[in-house]
Amino acid sequence: MCEISIIVPVYNVEKYLRKCVDSILNQTFKDFELILVDDGSPDNSGVICDEYAKKDSRVRVIHKKNGGLSDARNIGIDAAKGKYIGFIDSDDYIDQNMYKQLYDSLMKNNADLSICGIFDVFDGRTPVKKSEKELLLNRDEATLLIFHGNEISVHAVNKLYKRKIFDNVRYPVGKYHEDSYTIVDILDNCDTVAINSRQMYYYFHRNESITSEDFSEKQFEFIDAWEKNERKVSGRSKEINDAARQRVCFANFLVLDKIVNANLENKIIETKRIVRYLRTNYFFIMRNSIFTAKRKFSMTLLMINLKLYKIPSLVQSNVINRKNK
Repeated sequence: MCEISIIVPVYNVEKYLRKCVDSILNQTFKDFELILVDDGSPDNSGVICDEYAKKDSRVRVIHKKNGGLSDARNIGIDAAKGKYIGFIDSDDYIDQNMYKQLYDSLMKNNADLSICGIFDVFDGRTPVKKSEKELLLNRDEATLLIFHGNEISVHAVNKLYKRKIFDNVRYPVGKYHEDSYTIVDILDNCDTVAINSRQMYYYFHRNESITSEDFSEKQFEFIDAWEKNERKVSGRSKEINDAARQRVCFANFLVLDKIVNANLENKIIETKRIVRYLRTNYFFIMRNSIFTAKRKFSMTLLMINLKLYKIPSLVQSNVINRKNK
């Protein structure tokens, strides 16, 4: 038995894996096991995993057929021996004090879940440091912030969970945005959530990663996930209902932006449904302080014509692409 089980799904990441694993093994918090789940990697990732298991008794390796990120996490959860569970993506890395901070925050507040901040890492750019704050929230307060999306991210990886949270929760196999599908279920198993927003997790954005790539029809699952979350929290409070609706609008915006930036708006049949949904929510969006002035301007253009909506979206996309190069 150990205090923490750290689960790392591994697939085709030999270029990044050593930096990831080294950052975990060098933690100042020492009482953990590291479960490397080799998800049928076609490269040398599985071999690298076995090398670490030979060098450090805290490392366990599971080799399995490829089943995707959710399947690998679920296998890790089933194998975990720790009282608490953490997840790391195998192309990311962490500050040496991350698990000490997460664990101390959990213990200090008798919380079910603790969360730290994330550095977004892009090649050739210095990560942006954000202001720090500490919060202690109940389930509904944490749910509200998750829907707002500004102070708490849905990512599985910058968190430490009590093991009991996963007694009845697993990640949906085959889904694209598995964290979005799961976050409300996780929070529903929490009484107290402790947040220390000091950035301790380094989230590396590869060009081919989900967060960086161009349009794919799998991205419609992003809308589906937040529509399901909206239904899960329906009726809890007006504030949560509005935040859930806002997040569904944002999901529709995100997918529509990718469609128009790829010049596929006339080829994707779902485009009309997305435009219709956003137009139906025009006054809600215009009154909602979460949406920026630029987004509201784009929404007004969308009410006139989709072609007009494309102009600021394309400009913003080009700015982002230049920054990411």
